[in-house]
Amino acid sequence: MRKFLWRRVNELNEKKTLSSSLKKVILGIVLSTVAAFMLATYVITKREQIDYGMRDSENVLRTLSSNISSEMEKYMSLSRLIMTEDRLVTFLRASTLSVDIGMINDARYGIMDILNVTEGVDTVMVFREDMIMLATRNFMYIYDYDRMDGNEWKQEIYDGFGSTVVSLDTFGIAARKDSKAVVTVGRAIYDTSSQKRTGILLMNISNNVFERMLVRIRYNNICILGDDGTYIAGNKGYAQYFDDYFLSEKIKYRNIKIGGESQLLSGCQVPNLPIVILRVSPYGMEGIPFRMLYVLLFLLTVFMIIAVYVVLFIRQTITNPIYELSASMENNKKSGELRKIDVEVPYSELEMLEGDYNSMIDHVNELFDELVEKEQTLQRAELRVLQEQIKPHFLYNSIETIGYMAMDAGAEKVHDALETLGSFYRNFLSKGDREIPLSREIWIVKDYLSLQKLRYGDILEDEYHIDEKTQDFVVPKLILQPLVENCIYHGIRMKGEKGKIEITSKLVDGELHLTVKDTGVGMKQEDIDKILCSKREEMDSNDSESFGLWGTIERIRYYAGRDDVVRIASEIGEFTEIEFIIPDKSALMSRG
Repeated sequence: MRKFLWRRVNELNEKKTLSSSLKKVILGIVLSTVAAFMLATYVITKREQIDYGMRDSENVLRTLSSNISSEMEKYMSLSRLIMTEDRLVTFLRASTLSVDIGMINDARYGIMDILNVTEGVDTVMVFREDMIMLATRNFMYIYDYDRMDGNEWKQEIYDGFGSTVVSLDTFGIAARKDSKAVVTVGRAIYDTSSQKRTGILLMNISNNVFERMLVRIRYNNICILGDDGTYIAGNKGYAQYFDDYFLSEKIKYRNIKIGGESQLLSGCQVPNLPIVILRVSPYGMEGIPFRMLYVLLFLLTVFMIIAVYVVLFIRQTITNPIYELSASMENNKKSGELRKIDVEVPYSELEMLEGDYNSMIDHVNELFDELVEKEQTLQRAELRVLQEQIKPHFLYNSIETIGYMAMDAGAEKVHDALETLGSFYRNFLSKGDREIPLSREIWIVKDYLSLQKLRYGDILEDEYHIDEKTQDFVVPKLILQPLVENCIYHGIRMKGEKGKIEITSKLVDGELHLTVKDTGVGMKQEDIDKILCSKREEMDSNDSESFGLWGTIERIRYYAGRDDVVRIASEIGEFTEIEFIIPDKSALMSRG
């Protein structure tokens, strides 16, 4: 038994087995879990690195932005103090003719006395309304006199109505000779007594102010720019990453590559100032949640142990008992007898499998007995069929003999009737065929109506509109004769006057549309609905009209494989029209 069991296991291993499938599934789950763990670790690590970098950059940029705003407030306050200096006020109030070099120098010295107590002011320029100007460090700048004479730069300051307006590089009217950028605080000067505008003050703040600010916070990965991309201070190499995307007080982020390594680029605009701060920082290890990763690794290890246990459990409690059941069934087969098996299995589900097999054995034995009995019955039936085959030939021969006797006696009409009857039965039997061409089905109807005319005379009239393309169309045998019979007995005859039966055939989209119409008494709509919708058990076999028509409809439905194959239209006292839709048999077989 054990030797056979191992051989059976080896045979099953050559095919796809439940055990191997379970192992593959569990292996797939383990590999998927490991892959998911690695992917989750990577995603969490990268996400936390990015989030940490963004939080760190946000803190730095917000702090620096706040420092720059505070520093600029100090210089704005200084500009208000300069505007009130007595010698400068005298210079601004003086008439054009009274202004001389001495007055200009006195005003300059007054401004410098104020500037001596502070740092970072590169120069101060003051323009009177008549464009007479003074500057504290005039020799350090190159002036654009054409723009200076224009009104565009002045209008920008005038629109501030005395408040400070911050711009870059002296509003474009002057630039340092060494091309260093400066931040300019401009404001219109109004006389404190008359409130009349007397001039414009421009204070240029050196880029050293921003350099010292970066030194204090000890960051060398920051670049300070103007809102037009002009470099002001910090790491000049980062100026290339500036674009309009960062012209927002909200901090924006972008991933860039420097030396093949991913870096986080952060940037924002200082509120209410034309200054943009950019910071480039690497993705470090500081933000990685190692505790979470350790927990995930522990869970993965636990899962691996559980997976190994499940594999061993399945092998010991499921696959091995199944192999034993299979071996017992194989021995049963080799014995040549269908006997029950008896194997010790650990679980009730496997006991159910064993019980089902034993029940199947009992059922198969019963089927064998029934099959033997049915085979004997079939043989007896075939013998009866052979005997019954003699009857049609006897009928043909008898009709033919009576026909010759009628001819000899001069009864030609009797001979014609017998000949029609023989033709009808010959086509009716159709050599036992279940399906025949439409042309033969039409001949059956014609022969049948010819016989009926002998009985009813001129009360019947038949008319045929058969499309040549439908002649060879295969239809179930005897689908028209029951309809025609129904037309005569339940339509035309009940009307009590001459009637006509019209048969039409045509092809529509490869399907045969076969119509039988009579000019009889018609049908009520409820009768039509009953015939079309009734089940077999709802029909009364004694109702020859309904049952015969319903049986023909059911045959067509069975032949076509669907229900929507018949249409009935009728008008009481006028007509009844029944249309069958019969699909092409060859098309049905190709779809099957």
